[in-house]
This record gives sequence, C-alpha cells and structure tokens, in this order.
Amino acid sequence: MNARYQVKEKLLPLTLAVSAMIVSLVVPEGFNYAEGLVTSSSGFNRTLWLLLLGFGLYALGRHLKECKKVFLGNRYLVALTALALLSYFWSTEPSVTMRRIMRILAVFSVCISFAAAMKTTRSFQSSIRPVLTLLLGGSIIFALTAPQFGVEQLPMAELVGAWKGLTTQKNALGALATLGTLFWLHAWISKQSRQPWPMIGTIISLICLIKSRSSTSIMATLFSSVLMLMLMRSPGSLKRYMPYLVGIFVTVILIYSLAVLKVIPGSDVLLSPIAAITGKDLTFSGRTAIWDIVSAHSRLHPFLGTGYGGYWVGPDPASASFETLVKLEFYPSEAHNGYLDIMNDLGWIGELFLLGYVITYLRQALKLYRLDRGQGAIYLVILFHQMIGNLSESMWFNVLVVEFVIVTLASFCLTRALQLHEEQARRTAHQPVTATPVPASPQHRHTAAPPRSVWDKLRR
Repeated sequence: MNARYQVKEKLLPLTLAVSAMIVSLVVPEGFNYAEGLVTSSSGFNRTLWLLLLGFGLYALGRHLKECKKVFLGNRYLVALTALALLSYFWSTEPSVTMRRIMRILAVFSVCISFAAAMKTTRSFQSSIRPVLTLLLGGSIIFALTAPQFGVEQLPMAELVGAWKGLTTQKNALGALATLGTLFWLHAWISKQSRQPWPMIGTIISLICLIKSRSSTSIMATLFSSVLMLMLMRSPGSLKRYMPYLVGIFVTVILIYSLAVLKVIPGSDVLLSPIAAITGKDLTFSGRTAIWDIVSAHSRLHPFLGTGYGGYWVGPDPASASFETLVKLEFYPSEAHNGYLDIMNDLGWIGELFLLGYVITYLRQALKLYRLDRGQGAIYLVILFHQMIGNLSESMWFNVLVVEFVIVTLASFCLTRALQLHEEQARRTAHQPVTATPVPASPQHRHTAAPPRSVWDKLRR
C-alpha cells in the first residue's frame, strides 16, 4: 500500500463526517422542500449531530497532541466560541443557544481532527471539492426535473425563474456555486487535478451561479476570481506587493461593514457604490430595513448582546425578532449581514474577537503564501469571499449555513499547513549535508586522473 493511499485512507472517515455536515446544512431532512427549512430540530437531525459530535471527540482523542497545536493556533476563534458558550447565562433563549453550541462543538471537533490528521497541505481542498460538485450537479438535475421545488415560485421580480436547486433559496445556491467555482478554478490554475475534472467542475458551478441570479454571489465570484488570478499568476516581481494589496482589500471591506453598523456618522454614503455594482437599489432589496431594526435592538445590549442565537428563534410573538414580522410583513430569519448578527448576539466583545480572528487568519494565510503560493492563495480567497458575502448574508459563526463548516475547516487546516511546513524545515535542517564531488574541468581532466599503472608512474 503506497503512502498516498494511506493518507487518503486515514482521512476518509473524517472527510465523510465533514461531507455529512455540509449535506445536512444544504438539503432539507427527507427532501421536504415544502417547508423550506434545513435546520429542523427533529429526532433524526439531533441524532445525526450527536453522532458527529461523538465521532469528532473520538477522533480528537486519537490525535490529541496535533489537535492541541491546531487548537492553540486559532485563539480568537476559540475565544469567540467560549463567549458564545458563556452567553447561555444571559441569552434571551438559552435553549436555542445551547443547541447551537452543541453544533459548534460538533463542527469544531471534526474539523480540528481533520486538520490534525493531515499529512499533506492539499488535503483541505481535495476533500471539499467532491461534495460541493455533487451538490451542485444534483441541483442542476433537481431544478430541471422538479422545477416546482428546485426553482423559486414566488412572483417577486428578483425571484421569478431563479434556481435554488437542492438548497432552500436562490442565495444559498449562489453562495454554494461561488465556493465551487473558486475551488475548481484553483485546481485548474494550480494543476492539482487532472483535466477534464477542473473544467467540468467549473462549468457545473458557473451554471448554478448564473441560474441562481444571486447578484451578491456573482459579484463575490468575480472579485474573488480576479484576486486568485493575481495571487497565482502575477509576475514574480509583483509577488512582494501582494500582501499590501490583500491588506487594502480587507481594509475596504471592514470599512463597509462599519458603514452597515453605522459606527461612523454619515458613512451610509459608502454603500452607494456597492448598490451600483450589484445592481440593487439603495435598500439592497429591502435589507436596509432589516439592518435598521436589528441595529436598534443591538444598541440595547451593546457589550455582550442578547446571547448566541437568542434573537432569530422564529416568528414567535414572545421573541424580540417578532418585530421584524410586524414592521416588514415577512420574517427574514437573519439580519442579512454577518457582522451585524455577531454584534446583536455577542455585542462589541464578540465583534472584537471576530476582528482578531480575521486578522489572525490573514496573517497566517500571508505567511503560507510566502512559503507555498498556491496553497496560500486558496485560503486568502476564501477569507475575501467570506468578507464580501457577509455584507449581505449572515455567514460568520452561523451554524445554520454551510459556509461556517467550510471556513472553520479552512481555519484549522491553514494552521496545520503552516505546522507541516515548519516540521519539514526542521527535518531538512537536521539532515547531514553530504559533500558533492566537484568534477574536474575539461582542461584539467587528464592531469587530475590517477595513474592507471606502474609504467605511468615511472613515466611521470
């Protein structure tokens, strides 16, 4: 059995566990698209996540030493998790908070174990691409064969004819297609997968992206793809400037997130260019009305929020989020902005931990980029995509969306990839250096050769 097969064999159970989490967050239980929910609290759903948690804890025990290193390399993500766990004591809905914490623990245990078991730096994308492609390919088939479920049926202009595939809404399919496009584009450029698979995967992803008609996902795909091309195909003379370019991108996105939170007075004007680029009006398809309601609620609990998951608990008259149904005449189920939902759930302390997590991830990705251009690029692009996507959808630290699983896995695998490079550098440094004999130059080859007989010695 060769080493490559052994590595795959060790990661196979963990890869299946990650895939199970991704599928469970995309496909409704029992294919019940009539309700349009993927996060039911049914017995099957709870049992699945408890099994994943148990398997993750078992895997942690088998790679405890490596898991500890990966765990400590993500201190701000761990701090954000600890804050969410502690928020149980001040949450307006502690039972909902605890259910979400259990999911976080399941995701963390599986993802940390996966990263700890990695023996090659490419295991992350190699394990994610197949499940994304199956879901996107299945979405195309589902939309064509069962359009009453796979295509939006609401009469609103922005929804007419838009595909949602195996997901429950068009924006979810668009986000999934963006990730598929980026992963397969990376495989194509870096030549980590043989043709025709990168071409087939890219085409499948682009079909879902275009048919979803998600303007946010299309914009995120466009900008993220351009960034990937710049990171991987820029001339060597420009490579030293890439960290500064990435830093500028991240800074601009953070400024726009502050504009949504209305931290800077008069910063609303910054949202106008994004509205023009995405083709939306200045209300961002009604999102600004949601932002105003959630922002007003978050100011009531500025430091610690109202508890992780304690706001969006459903259209219950006893819930604070019922106000959105009264004022908007529909229940959005999220703030449609990841930064705002973190602020509402965990306050400014949670927002600071999120900022620390983003900066730590960025520093690690740039360090890996200097060591391995291709691997550093995929992690940087994932961060950039998430920062854009969270301006109009709630993905940060959201256990109800598939992006949380993928980004969490990326965070731990990024840390592990750096550790693998450090281990390789230490092994290389401790290897004995053997002197390589220098061949004689042509003009001295005859005199340098040893005599072959006694007669030669006498003659010399």
